[in-house]
Amino acid sequence: MRSDLQKYRETIPAVADAVQLKETFWLNGRQRTGGHKEIQEVNPEQIQDASQRLLRFAPYLKTVFPELEKTGGIIESELRAIPAMQAWLEQTYGSKIEGRLMLKMDSDLPVSGSVKARGGIYEVLKHAEDLALEAGMLKLSDDYSILAGKEFQEFFGRYTIQVGSTGNLGMSIGIMSAKLGFCVIVHMSADAKQWKKDLLRSRGVKVIEYADDYCAAVEEGRKNSDADPMSYFVDDENSQALFMGYSVAGERLRTQLEQQQIPVDEDHPLFLYIPCGIGGAPGGITYGVKQIFGDHVHCFFTEPTHACCMMLGMATGLHDRVSVKDFGIDGRTDADGLAVGRPSAFVGRVVEPVLSGIATIRDERLYDLMRGLLHEEHIFIEPSSCAAFAALIQGEVMKKYIESRGLNDKMGQATHIAWATGGSMVPEEMKKIYRETGL
Repeated sequence: MRSDLQKYRETIPAVADAVQLKETFWLNGRQRTGGHKEIQEVNPEQIQDASQRLLRFAPYLKTVFPELEKTGGIIESELRAIPAMQAWLEQTYGSKIEGRLMLKMDSDLPVSGSVKARGGIYEVLKHAEDLALEAGMLKLSDDYSILAGKEFQEFFGRYTIQVGSTGNLGMSIGIMSAKLGFCVIVHMSADAKQWKKDLLRSRGVKVIEYADDYCAAVEEGRKNSDADPMSYFVDDENSQALFMGYSVAGERLRTQLEQQQIPVDEDHPLFLYIPCGIGGAPGGITYGVKQIFGDHVHCFFTEPTHACCMMLGMATGLHDRVSVKDFGIDGRTDADGLAVGRPSAFVGRVVEPVLSGIATIRDERLYDLMRGLLHEEHIFIEPSSCAAFAALIQGEVMKKYIESRGLNDKMGQATHIAWATGGSMVPEEMKKIYRETGL
């Protein structure tokens, strides 16, 4: 550990636990009532802009992806109650979960099978629209299904899109960009699973592999893209476009809760638990739901013990000025989508006044949770997705948070949503390996 960081280990219990690779649960002391109104870096109008853009692209998306025909070109996932998993969690870990437990199944999002289908696909669509509008080939009033035509394929083929990824972001960027006709290069870190690389290559995507971690892949990808004036780099560390694509999930979630007649208000609190890598997806979702539900929603990020970069960045207040390696943590985890050593500076600062806390979880527990969900609910999600349950099994700290917010007498009417971030595109042979890991 760097000598200048020792003070954080001595004064912040969660940091002390993290350095020893213990599961921990940090509560954000900088969270403020009405904090969502203080955020300056982005604004609610950008959410509406993103939402409208996705509606404009819906005719194109249902044209090129048959699986979107039934939703009219809208990429969205099911919100499902998981009472059997709730009972299993309580029995297995001894933590009472008052209220109802649900799963937001971004693990099954169409097209690319993960939460990254929100932000990643959105940023590619925004870039394509910007290029086509600037070239005079497209008007906002057009039926965007024309983008499936040969002239647009040839037009986009002059341009390149690049991204650094541990896996799922690369899949969403690669699949969408290739479908539009772009040349695509995905720079993948050592943590990325081979099947994800193989799938991308089968879709015509160029994959460059690195022996180093996520941050190195991003840096090399950025350099490569900067050297080509026809190339666009999707910057997972700082991209507002990615962030706003994720934020649309807030209004979508409100609609689903209303359809299921589930209220969210002062007497019916909502708790979200979202796996976190560099922070873009959970940060954008948090911003979006906070704009809808304000202080009635309580958002928690979850991370692997070996890659708890957002917790360290936010707990110390150093954000991207510190990495897990600075604390002597190796950053190696089976949760490939969360295998990030340094957090996003942009996201950490945006969510600082609204995030409730961050829980960490050991890799071996992810497999137990994956098997529990599969057995109890017949739902498969990636091990990294199972980090979403981390806060729910650390009952003592959650009890402390509930008491501090004066919610004790309201938890019977609470709704808990674990946000599943990936899983449906995992090959059967890989699922079998996952099911047998750690047994």
